[in-house]
Amino acid sequence: MSEKNREGKRSARERLAEERERQKSRDKQRRALIVGAAVLGVLGLAAVVGLLAANSGDDKKTDTSGPVVVPKGANGKDQLSIPLGKDSAKSTLTIWEDFRCPACKQFEDTYRSTINELADKGQLKVEYHLATLIDNNLGGDGSLRAANAAACAQDDGKYPPYHDVLFKNQPEETDDAYAKNSRLIELAGEVDGLVTDSFKKCVDEGKHDSWVGKSDKAFRDAKLQGTPTVLLDGKNIFGDQKNPLTPAKLKKMVEDANKG
Repeated sequence: MSEKNREGKRSARERLAEERERQKSRDKQRRALIVGAAVLGVLGLAAVVGLLAANSGDDKKTDTSGPVVVPKGANGKDQLSIPLGKDSAKSTLTIWEDFRCPACKQFEDTYRSTINELADKGQLKVEYHLATLIDNNLGGDGSLRAANAAACAQDDGKYPPYHDVLFKNQPEETDDAYAKNSRLIELAGEVDGLVTDSFKKCVDEGKHDSWVGKSDKAFRDAKLQGTPTVLLDGKNIFGDQKNPLTPAKLKKMVEDANKG
């Protein structure tokens, strides 16, 4: 065999070997892609299942279809608001809140003292309305359980201090700690005279669950954007990023409204 023929055969073998290596590499990459796609598919499915689990849970929610038991002193349309302040006050502040809502806690921490000051002076009356927005979005019963407990505190004339305790001790939004009645009763210990047998029974039995459910339905039927929703004499005054509300602005708004 000539040297030329040997070189030709060697080159052919080398080309064939190189092609086989390239094919192996392509096969390896293809298998990696298939495995990767399968893993991503499983992770994607898990994410979807997790999302559905977080946003469903309707079968686990407390039944709010029973008889509506209105808390003592609740007033307004369908007796769904809990009042604070004097009826003679010229201005009315309507607040929709959820005890699991972080933005509601921020609102309370910022405006609580101003609202209480104006109410104590007889310049402002407040109507608190309760919603269960976080329960609806993330699942769980913490918003409902806390709202029921707050309504139980209203029966004993201690809604304002217990309302404040719940916001001051609010758990992380994803932590459904307020779903535990034992925790709600424990926090009630921070309000003088609130922890009684009747209060504990009211909390444990969900006495006002259906009332809370009716209040949340009113929130959704009104197509409000979220919590907190804050209205002064029917006008939304909270949430405008171009003209943010401040305690000083709220105070001036109330004073100006009372002059008119």
